[in-house]
Formats: sequence, C-alpha cells, structure tokens
Amino acid sequence: MLTIDCRDVLSIRNELIVYVSDQVAAIPTLKNNQFMLSAFDDNEEVDLATVITAIKEFLDSIGEGTNFAVVSAKGMVNITSVSGKAIERESSVQQDMFSCPHCGFVTRYETELAVHMKIHYLI
Repeated sequence: MLTIDCRDVLSIRNELIVYVSDQVAAIPTLKNNQFMLSAFDDNEEVDLATVITAIKEFLDSIGEGTNFAVVSAKGMVNITSVSGKAIERESSVQQDMFSCPHCGFVTRYETELAVHMKIHYLI
C-alpha cells in the first residue's frame, strides 16, 4: 500500500486519483488530504516509480508540471508546490466521493455505497 499526500492539489484530487489508479492498475482509497493505492493481488506491491511517473504525467497534462515537485519519502509520495501556492481551480461539479473501507470501492452516491457495504456482510 502506498500513500499519496495531495494537500496542494485538492481541487484536482479526484481527477488525479482516477488517472493514477488507471495507469498503475491499483485500487484507490480516499482519505481527507491523501489517497492510498493498493495492488489488486496481495502478493504484489504498487510500483513507486510508476506512481511518480503517472503523477508527473497528469500534472504535465494540465500545465502544472513545472509548479509541483513529486517526492517520495518513507513510503509516502508528496505532491508539493514549488512556489508555495496550491492549485485553486473551480471544478464544474465537485462532489464528495464515498469509499468502502473494506475493499476501496469508490462511488459518488452514499446510497450506492450503503448497498455495496451490505454485500460484504452477506458473504
């Protein structure tokens, strides 16, 4: 499991999570200012170099690559603003995301998460 601290890029966090988890083929789990990536198979590890590359590619794609440093230390990846300014973008629709604490399933709908979590207790 790898933790990514995205305090300076909170306004684009959801898009970043989708891009990085797709590139790395990992399961994302959301926290307040962070997200974690877990491998699909318990015997595998999430490749740190691939995660860093995916984050840099995403930042480059939105024109922010030179304004942020992606640094790894002690099992955590930090996305830090070089100038000290966080990305402040108005998202067209900024909705809360709900994440299953059991498997990392992510949805925008609280009702869908509640139904999903019931499945864990039926098995």
